[in-house]
Amino acid sequence: MSIEIRKWAIRILSADTIEEKLYTPDELTDHEPGPAMIWNEPVRPVGMGFQLRKREGKLPPFQSHHDPNNRAACLHRFAGHELLAVEIMAYALLRFPDAPSHFRKGLAHTLKEEQEHVRLYIKELERLGVKFGDLPLYRHFWCHTPYLNSPLSYVSVMSLTFEMANLDFAPMYGSSFEKAGDKAAAKLMARILKDEIAHVSFGWRWLQKFKKKELSEWDTWKEGQSPLLTPKRARGFLIHEEHRKKAGVSEEWIENLKSS
Repeated sequence: MSIEIRKWAIRILSADTIEEKLYTPDELTDHEPGPAMIWNEPVRPVGMGFQLRKREGKLPPFQSHHDPNNRAACLHRFAGHELLAVEIMAYALLRFPDAPSHFRKGLAHTLKEEQEHVRLYIKELERLGVKFGDLPLYRHFWCHTPYLNSPLSYVSVMSLTFEMANLDFAPMYGSSFEKAGDKAAAKLMARILKDEIAHVSFGWRWLQKFKKKELSEWDTWKEGQSPLLTPKRARGFLIHEEHRKKAGVSEEWIENLKSS
């Protein structure tokens, strides 16, 4: 079945069931992108609304991952991030109808992969006896939508900050889950890492296309950044340079990130 990208994005942001949030059409068209639309917040399924972040909402420490409940808490938080990514990507498709067609096509493809990530996390959570929505979910990425005012700001915030950070966090958690004997969870994190490298590559290529000739990639990224974020949000405790290089990120940019 074919559906217009605009209609699909509205469907995702208006969905009050997880099944609708994760609806993936067989074929997408983009003949009628329409005027720009801005959403303050997505509709959410019952029990999956945004909660206020509390100090006790921190993720369980790595040394506690031998407990399946703690692994489930981590996976639930990651699933929440993936659902947020699905929604923010739908938001970007509506916010930037005049973006280059190849950009919109690539963004739609990334959105589909994020939907699959949510499905995979839900499957692992069920294996651990937890239902998606049983634990708190937070607004997180939606705090930055007022600053997503161009396709460049989108790739700066989403592709090259939040998804970039996952190039460090996914392997860190994957290694910890492996040590805890949870090979299934570790395998999922490896899958997430592989896809995130491609998503960062998408952002990096478009950053280069959108940037002004007189600016470096680093300065372009900082210019497109949300004022609520610092460069450190694009990295983990340990920086995996090899994953960024696989995504095509320059050594100069990586060096700047390391020293930030």
